[in-house]
Amino acid sequence: MKRYDYLIVGAGLFGSVFAHELMLKGYRCLVIDKRKHIGGNCYTDDIEGINVHVYGPHIFHTDNVEVWEYVNMFASFNHFVNRPKVNYKGKMYSFPINLMTLYQLWGTRTPHEAEKRLQEERVPIVGGPKNLEEWALSQIGKELYEIFIKGYTKKQWQRDPRELPSSIIKRLPIRLNFDDNYFIDKYQGIPIGGYTPMIKKMLDGIELRLCTDYCEAKSYWDGVADNIVYSGRIDELFGFEFGELEYRSLEFDVQLYENVNDMQGNAIVNYTEEEVPYTRVIEAKHFEFAKTSHTVITKEYPVECSTNRLPYYPVNGWINNARYKKYKDMAKTQDRLIIGGRLGEYRYYDMDDVIASALDGARTEIGKRGKVSYMYH
Repeated sequence: MKRYDYLIVGAGLFGSVFAHELMLKGYRCLVIDKRKHIGGNCYTDDIEGINVHVYGPHIFHTDNVEVWEYVNMFASFNHFVNRPKVNYKGKMYSFPINLMTLYQLWGTRTPHEAEKRLQEERVPIVGGPKNLEEWALSQIGKELYEIFIKGYTKKQWQRDPRELPSSIIKRLPIRLNFDDNYFIDKYQGIPIGGYTPMIKKMLDGIELRLCTDYCEAKSYWDGVADNIVYSGRIDELFGFEFGELEYRSLEFDVQLYENVNDMQGNAIVNYTEEEVPYTRVIEAKHFEFAKTSHTVITKEYPVECSTNRLPYYPVNGWINNARYKKYKDMAKTQDRLIIGGRLGEYRYYDMDDVIASALDGARTEIGKRGKVSYMYH
């Protein structure tokens, strides 16, 4: 008899939720992660009393009542709402694009005035938009595109916007009112104390091993459990047999500023001109309204993904998607294997989507297995 019912590879949101649900039903689980900490990219670290989002800002938002109630079992959430600002050539703008933004640029004061001006600015695209740049020009015109989209996109993806699909930009809100809340979801906030304690509670009572790379010793780890739940890179799982899936990555410059209680007056400021090498500056204390005489600033730099960098954003072009399908089809032939999470499914999931996916996957698996004949210890 093998020691565990399930080996869960990855101690991020997907793996932690999946493991927690299995544990509640009495299944014996082992969670492993190649990093030295739990939480995946949601990991937060206390730096001089400020909870810093180590892998970039994570603002929880959802319309899914079940998911909201689920995360509140493990943490209390504050009322933080993401209202980023844009710095373009030294001038500050309200963001996402809203009536205040248009007033700052054009002096338009009402939705009617703003819509009229936008109609004048929009660029007709013969045959319809075929890429990101054409879609943006058709919606907001050249000036807004230059200020808010073009440079930021070039930095983020290291590609000309004319080479990118419009789907990347369609997530960006454009509003004709003064609402500068980036997200429209009913439930929003940050877990008080950071994401790390929240995920630690999910994993409470479950055996955990960090600094453990599954793909370096697959044959050994496959032998310790009846089933594998895998949330890492699906191409790495299969030895990159069909080639590597493409990602964009990030690097972070974190600085502690003593005797500065507020550096920029906001949690997130985007720097949209191409000449500035970073895309945004994050001041973490604003996420939890920390009252300190110092602050921590993180500059976020987009970089090419390589073997020594973490993958963040899947590049979902047709070549990569076709390659992913081959890996997905291969995974389906493994009856002991369950794939999930951003890297496993090669999708840009929001946190609530990851949790919903993990809950669905765990319930499906529990339904297949039925009642266990022993209790988990």
